[in-house]
Amino acid sequence: MLIRSFKCPVAVIGFLLLRMAAYAQSADTLKTDTVKTHNKTLQEVNIIAKPPLVRMEQGKMIVDVAASATNVGATVLEVLEKSPGVTVDRNGGIALQGKTGVLVLIDNKPTYLSGSELNNLLSSMNSAQVAQIELITSPTARYDASGNAGIINIKTKKTKEKGFNGNFTVAGGHGVYPKNNNSLVLNYRTGKVNLFLNYSMNYTEYLTDLYALRKYFDAQNKVVSQLDQPGYFSGTFLNNTVKAGLDYNLSSKTTIGVVLGGTKVKRQGFNRSVATWLSPAGVTDSAIYTDNSSGSRFKNGSLNLNLRHTISDRQDVSADFDWLGYDIQSDQAFDNRRSGAQGYSQQSRGNIPSTIKILSGKADYTYRLPKDATLQAGWKSSSTHTDNLALYQNFKNGNWVADNIKSNHFLYNESIHALYASIEKKYKKISFQAGLRYENTGYSGHQLGNAVQKDSSFSRNYNGLFPSGCITYAADSLNSFTINVGRRIDRPNFQNLNPFYFIINKYTYQTGNPFLLPQYTWNFELSHQYKSLLTTTVSYSSIDNYFSQLFLADKEKGILLYTQGNVGHTYTIGVTETVVASPFKWWSVTAQAVYNYKQLRGFNGNTYTSDINQLSISANNQFTIAKIYTAELSGAYTTRARNDVQELLYPTGQLSAGIARPVLKKRATLRFTARDVLYSNIMHGLTQFPNAEEYFKMKRDTRVVTLSFTYRFGKAYKTNRRSEGSAGDEAQRVGNG
Repeated sequence: MLIRSFKCPVAVIGFLLLRMAAYAQSADTLKTDTVKTHNKTLQEVNIIAKPPLVRMEQGKMIVDVAASATNVGATVLEVLEKSPGVTVDRNGGIALQGKTGVLVLIDNKPTYLSGSELNNLLSSMNSAQVAQIELITSPTARYDASGNAGIINIKTKKTKEKGFNGNFTVAGGHGVYPKNNNSLVLNYRTGKVNLFLNYSMNYTEYLTDLYALRKYFDAQNKVVSQLDQPGYFSGTFLNNTVKAGLDYNLSSKTTIGVVLGGTKVKRQGFNRSVATWLSPAGVTDSAIYTDNSSGSRFKNGSLNLNLRHTISDRQDVSADFDWLGYDIQSDQAFDNRRSGAQGYSQQSRGNIPSTIKILSGKADYTYRLPKDATLQAGWKSSSTHTDNLALYQNFKNGNWVADNIKSNHFLYNESIHALYASIEKKYKKISFQAGLRYENTGYSGHQLGNAVQKDSSFSRNYNGLFPSGCITYAADSLNSFTINVGRRIDRPNFQNLNPFYFIINKYTYQTGNPFLLPQYTWNFELSHQYKSLLTTTVSYSSIDNYFSQLFLADKEKGILLYTQGNVGHTYTIGVTETVVASPFKWWSVTAQAVYNYKQLRGFNGNTYTSDINQLSISANNQFTIAKIYTAELSGAYTTRARNDVQELLYPTGQLSAGIARPVLKKRATLRFTARDVLYSNIMHGLTQFPNAEEYFKMKRDTRVVTLSFTYRFGKAYKTNRRSEGSAGDEAQRVGNG
């Protein structure tokens, strides 16, 4: 009856659009023209919306990086730390929805790095380079089977606008020390050619305040000695990253492309620490004063050649070839001085160069069958070669003498070959996807000997089938239910297979384990989505040969040895609640709560069974003030948690805020942000190992205020088209940035 009151078809369409917008539950801020029920033609309906920070799609969550004011001036690692469901531990390990073992991709391509190397790469990337971050807990068969917790795909900016477009960002911040983070994005698209360039330069002065108290016990579990270890690390970090590419349309059906990339990172650091041996009553026995200087140089180059071809209306094919090279140089120098009657001075140094070379090729085929069905199939092969040299020396009698016990030369080769096929089908209210991936892995490691150590080598070849699938039932226009199932693998990376020693301090070493086996995971998820407002997921995962950090203690030497091993079985039961809502036109909120019950069973000298109930909560509030300013208040909190059999993590969290406003006729944006306002993003916990335990606490320079300026230039933005506000303008101009 209501529609009959409209006598103009354009008015009817306008009314329907407005009704749809009014009922949309998202983080959008909507502005509409008033619709009057008169016999007049409605000339235009403008819908101006700000993109939501987070939106849910089947099997993944998409984070719009530029939609958060506090992301400006941050590194990609810092953006990940405050993304829903993502946590980063003190060693740089990334967890998703409370589960470790995440495959990190950049533009759908693996980085082939992990641990500190991956941490350095993500710390060197400017958030202004990134358009979106995809958090994929249920990857399809098209993706690599690696990553038992899922995949994080970092999508860099690339515009589709015609003409010459770009933007640059200048950001200066200050915590305890100053920080500078700048970027430039350029794109030129005309005719058959598209050219793009992304460049960033970061300079940071950093700190790490680390405290550890280690206690040793006798057979009756009484304290026999204590080791008090405060340490302060500071240094500088300089990064330059560039990515450039060309897409050329050979015809309306065929596009070829080339992408070149490079990163150069230089890090210099200094650490001063004291290791004090105490009696059970806390009386000082002796103290070791350590000065440690370190330097690292990280260089990366990459080349991608790609082809996209449309065979017909139903068939597409694509191919990619990638070459990646990493050159990593690390230096350490230690000066240990003992006080007291038995005092001494010991000096040592280490030079640890590494090279990594990777070749990868893949091809994908898509065939769209009749009746809403799609078939996909593909192949991928990759080859990795690493050369890792560790040269340690001790200063004795006025000369530097080789330490052949710690020195090591490690060579590693790995190849992975994969085939996959999958099918998608939609029938009435039901849609499903099913796929199967086969992967063959072969690797070999060779530790070259020296005057003290003999040669050693190892090799392994194994195959695996990795099924995955999901089925979705749309109960009505508001509710849908989805079941996801998948099997995944985590292979030990070469750093964890390398049996060389890495010196952390006089009483703490880290080493690899050449006997590590891959871990396998089954993941199950049942989710319910109500509109785009509320998503509830119940999950279960079971892991065999679980990777856990192990801590081996040598009571006689007082040395703690960090390594990694397979510790048996782990299972996790979880519930995740995600809300994306706009209570008022001026306020939108994205909130998530992740609860996990986790049990870990393993063996390390003793049989350990650890379990934990852990909860992570995050919320991001976006406000529009006086139609000009955009403000943000976000925070995250994690209760006690456990990722390793022997280590318990204590609660941590952070609160961040920011405000932004457009300037220079909305071509530029000025932002002021404050991250970790309460200085509460502290990592601390308790590590337990045979006959000893260690409490640790680590604080970094995380409380930072930043002032940034972003300017967009190029083709004028049309005001009568769908707009997305100040952040959305940038998204449209630089590829959802």
